[in-house]
Amino acid sequence: MATESDSKRKPEMQNKAIVETLYKALSNVDKQTVTKLVASDLDYWFHGPPMCQHMMRVLTGDPSRTNFRFEPRSIEVVGEYVIVEGWEGKNVYWVHVWTIKDGLITQFREYFNTWLTVTCVNPRSWDTGNQSHNFWQSQPRDLARRSYPGLLLAI
Repeated sequence: MATESDSKRKPEMQNKAIVETLYKALSNVDKQTVTKLVASDLDYWFHGPPMCQHMMRVLTGDPSRTNFRFEPRSIEVVGEYVIVEGWEGKNVYWVHVWTIKDGLITQFREYFNTWLTVTCVNPRSWDTGNQSHNFWQSQPRDLARRSYPGLLLAI
């Protein structure tokens, strides 16, 4: 018999699988799969240097796109969000926060060149009227040598 935690875990694992499939499709330049996974009216938000909007260039098929490859180092599911972290060398760190509704990616938040690993501060979201809020705080892996600020996400 399925427990309540099993029923909550299944959609989270499906969302994680969707995001994993997206990164594989991006890596393989599989535009057809990307189109099936991402809503045409994707809500996109970016925090970082404008020249680092690599994901937007990839998703829109921008011909000036760089050869930047997103290779996730960690993928975590926190509630309805899939949080992906990656770093590509000394000065390139990124975090992606994806929201999936009914099997389709509807929202994307990108944080570029902010060194962090996001962890849930409050294990349970709390209700403030009609919206539930979750807070995450960055946990830099190397406090002695980090050059980028920590970040607190309120999503």
